[in-house]
Amino acid sequence: MPKTEPIGLTTNQVQNFIDNCFIRIENAFNTDLAQQCRDELWAQIGLSPHEPETWTKPVIRVGSMASPTFVKAANTPRLHRAYDQIVGEGRWVAPKALGTFPIRFPSRQAPADDGWHVDVSFGTDNPDFMEWRVNVKSSGRALLMLFLFSDVGPDDAPTKIRKGSHSAIARELLPYGEAGATLRQLSADGYASTQGCEIELATGAAGTVYLCHPFLVHAAQPHRGKEPRFLAQPPLLPRSEFDPALPPSPVQIAIRQACGLTF
Repeated sequence: MPKTEPIGLTTNQVQNFIDNCFIRIENAFNTDLAQQCRDELWAQIGLSPHEPETWTKPVIRVGSMASPTFVKAANTPRLHRAYDQIVGEGRWVAPKALGTFPIRFPSRQAPADDGWHVDVSFGTDNPDFMEWRVNVKSSGRALLMLFLFSDVGPDDAPTKIRKGSHSAIARELLPYGEAGATLRQLSADGYASTQGCEIELATGAAGTVYLCHPFLVHAAQPHRGKEPRFLAQPPLLPRSEFDPALPPSPVQIAIRQACGLTF
């Protein structure tokens, strides 16, 4: 009888998440599902994969997709087990949709959204997005995730990741306490504390998912390849606020180690 392939993360993978602020999970969902999702996205934006002459913009954004195909891609057994291991069992909400989708096309026109940034998590009712906030507990966000729905190579506008940047951001957020910092405050110096971080490119085959620490500093880049890049960058939402009575998750361990806090 064939052995069942283990779907959990290894101890080394969990430690890499704590140290480097992300892990890459290959075959998180299958390529047939990825193709179905691309087909739905093509229909959503009203373009065709067979008519490159109509790809006139460097990026088209789709806010959210909640069809069964996207929900299935976000909730495979492999991903659920990884959510448990990184965020903690019972501490996350199963995704009921995925978004946003910055669909990037080969273009000589520079995108206008390729600056380094951290994804903020609360205060999003403010019409000025630069006033949206993030705090050292990462209220409102358990993870940043990158879902690759197409093959993404080095020329296909892969997201740029500053490895280990979450530690510097955690230390910067600590003095702001519960209220947190606005995106304007956090980005005022251009994320200077993370400029020395090694850069990793979020490449991989369709079906790859990157689970990233909420404080990851990352950036988009121009598409220099030939085929459009389909990617979703949703949050994984927490079920509740941080509970100090529970053992700290790897997300929390990374924050506490960066800030020099004891357990």
